Amino acid sequence: MNLIPLGRLYDFMGHRRLFIGASLLAVVAALVGIFAPGAGFKLGTDFKGGTEIEVAFNGTVAASEVSQAVKASGFSHPDVIRVDDANNANHFIIRVQEVTTIAPEKQAEVEKSLCVGEGQPADVCTPNRTATEVKFSPGGDKITARFRAAPDLEFIKERILAAGGLALRPGANNPSLQSERDNKVEIQLMSKGDQLMAGLRDHLGADKVPAEPLRSEWIGPKAGAQLRDAALKAILISIVFIMAYIAFRFDLRFAPGAVIAMAHDVVIVLGFLVLVRREVNLTTVAAVLTIVGYSINDTVIVYDRVRENLGKLRGRTFHGLVNVSISEMLNRTLLASGTTICSLAGLFFFGTGTLKDFALTLIMGISVGTYSSIYIALPLTEWLDQKFFAKLGKKKKYGAPRKKTAPAV
Repeated sequence: MNLIPLGRLYDFMGHRRLFIGASLLAVVAALVGIFAPGAGFKLGTDFKGGTEIEVAFNGTVAASEVSQAVKASGFSHPDVIRVDDANNANHFIIRVQEVTTIAPEKQAEVEKSLCVGEGQPADVCTPNRTATEVKFSPGGDKITARFRAAPDLEFIKERILAAGGLALRPGANNPSLQSERDNKVEIQLMSKGDQLMAGLRDHLGADKVPAEPLRSEWIGPKAGAQLRDAALKAILISIVFIMAYIAFRFDLRFAPGAVIAMAHDVVIVLGFLVLVRREVNLTTVAAVLTIVGYSINDTVIVYDRVRENLGKLRGRTFHGLVNVSISEMLNRTLLASGTTICSLAGLFFFGTGTLKDFALTLIMGISVGTYSSIYIALPLTEWLDQKFFAKLGKKKKYGAPRKKTAPAV
């Protein structure tokens, strides 16, 4: 299948200045959007921390109603996103900044209320009320404690509620005795996701709110910052190794063009995500790394054709070699990129949530990556060839035939 006639030669390099100028403007605009005050990325829960639940309501609700119900439940700055779902028009993702953790100060208060440590009042902290060990789950939704004697569960419940800021999960057996031999008690707390669902039921009605969310996740701010730093390192390391690979496989003059084209693709895609206010999370990072791989693959294929033509098309300038090589590979490039984008379009139009964002990021990245292979990587390679590799600053003729000299008599 040929989208363009075979054998036709296009002067891509003749228009390189126009496209390079447009790319520079796009990169500058993207950087301004990323770093300008009041703009920047719309970071997801993965990177900034918080609690996220996904709820498919049983009745008709508006995003504004959900947001008001969340605020009325004691949560600040809720982010309510409607999910495109053909099966349920009342499908939402709800995010809040609060996370299910117990601060060290609150942990110390709970330990004191359970009579841990010296100097506790003897009339209150009897052996069956004195804990020898208290542990808090990393998720902040469970406390386990060991006692000197058979524990007083009612006393434990009263002391936990008296500590304030903690909500026990509803149920007749909470707290519950987990081990009679070790006098081990488990206290289940309501997570922020549980509190969100309870608040929605109170303000929207139990008939509209399901018993359980479709999904409930949380991540702390510290872990989010670590994930963000790890994502940036992954992208930078991949770029460094790709540059080394290109220099080893082809020539030193090819590597800078490939790396700058990759950086161009990443910046443009990130700027696009800022423009359309799409969330940046770990799924987005995976898409960006995929774009880096796809972009370099497309660039390497064109580079390989340029290297082949160095020996086949003797006497041509590098400028001409690039035009011939791109023209020869244009059908392959358009077919490969086009079929991939068609597949991703299906995911974008029929997918939901993070799958839709992943597909949109890849569609933009593949489009920009195909463009950058032609108008970023190869023009820069030609410029490097002229400035640093051509002899005596003249246009270098690859494989030009040598002048014949008369044989010595």
